Amino acid sequence: MKSREHLKTALNHKQPDRIPVDFGSNAVTGIHVRIIEQLREYYGLEKRQVKAIEPYQMLGEVEDDLLDAMGVDVIGLWGKNNMFGIPQENWKPFKTFWGQEILVPGNFNTTVDNNGDLLIYPEGDNTVTASGKMPKSSYFFDAIIRQDPIDETKLSPEDNLEEFTLLTGDDLLWWKDQATKAADSDRGVIANFGGTGLGDIALVPAMNLKHPKGIRDITEWYMSSLMRPDYLHKVFDRQTDIAIANFKRLYDVVGDNIDAVFICGTDFGTQDSTFCSPEAYDELYAPYYRKMNNWIHQNTEWKTFKHCCGAVESFMANFIDSGFDIINPVQINAAGMIPEHLKKEYGDHLVFWGGGVDTQKVLPYGKPSEVKDQVLQLCDIFSKNGGFVFNTVHNIQANVPIENVIAMLDAVEEYNN
Repeated sequence: MKSREHLKTALNHKQPDRIPVDFGSNAVTGIHVRIIEQLREYYGLEKRQVKAIEPYQMLGEVEDDLLDAMGVDVIGLWGKNNMFGIPQENWKPFKTFWGQEILVPGNFNTTVDNNGDLLIYPEGDNTVTASGKMPKSSYFFDAIIRQDPIDETKLSPEDNLEEFTLLTGDDLLWWKDQATKAADSDRGVIANFGGTGLGDIALVPAMNLKHPKGIRDITEWYMSSLMRPDYLHKVFDRQTDIAIANFKRLYDVVGDNIDAVFICGTDFGTQDSTFCSPEAYDELYAPYYRKMNNWIHQNTEWKTFKHCCGAVESFMANFIDSGFDIINPVQINAAGMIPEHLKKEYGDHLVFWGGGVDTQKVLPYGKPSEVKDQVLQLCDIFSKNGGFVFNTVHNIQANVPIENVIAMLDAVEEYNN
């Protein structure tokens, strides 16, 4: 089997020759630019400045030579613009707070505030209010909330739909070109089309818009699920219609050259509990997820990918009923997220994409031997009868010891061999 065959077999809940591995295909399975530089050095690869392809979290591009060295089976298709609305082109050097020189897009324009923190601007336009801030002691950006005073009499769902639009001809040419290039690879492919995240808190502040309108404060958005449910239903209903119209156009240009599509990164779990009840999920979110997933399953061969952090065991049946094929990141260290139970109860219906090692304690703070032991144990649990793609519990952060990252990769290779 080649890499794509491994992935497709696992996605169809059959046992592949080896567990497929993903690092870097999307914004929740990525690696910080600092770690990518260290990995390239460890494997003796050509010394290159790492591209920050997702600068909000400072995730770096995992190039083909590093994909090969790490044994990665999946690649991602990314949009023309990053989360700050900046085109991914005309790359230029940029020196980070931690002293690493990386590559950023040409319109990655920043300033430093009075505290020494780094400010970044929507579309790179520093004549408007900054939309992101990287504290000088940090390794990634935080969103800056730019909420105008809310006038309930003038609040319109259209204000929260500005960033969700029909794809243009240029957009479709971009995706066609990306999918064509990916088709020449032996690796599996997941597409990050965008526009389908319902209430994703990373997207609500609209860091890509110069003057966001509507409800853009995260706290206000959460409160709106109780105070303004009709408003959110109208936003989600229209957003879903736009998404399906875009799916139709996208399928015409990419066909089945992709294997999975990233639908949503909305989190419903905390470390110990949930943001809402499964019943509230069914009322507010499920109808729209189901509509998108049903269109995809009825018209394509794509599998649908749902990211959701936290203690969401109680939501698994609801995710299945909503039509999701894949759950990520499988936060095994959250309450109730017991690997054996998850696999037994939901493994026939959900592919677990992640959950290969705990990124809160074991990977950053454990010994390499502890990392290895946990990886081998979790591979044994999740990989039975397929339905498992190896990845960590969310992105690999900047300060993880490189020896632990190598211990993780070596353990996966050992298991696969």
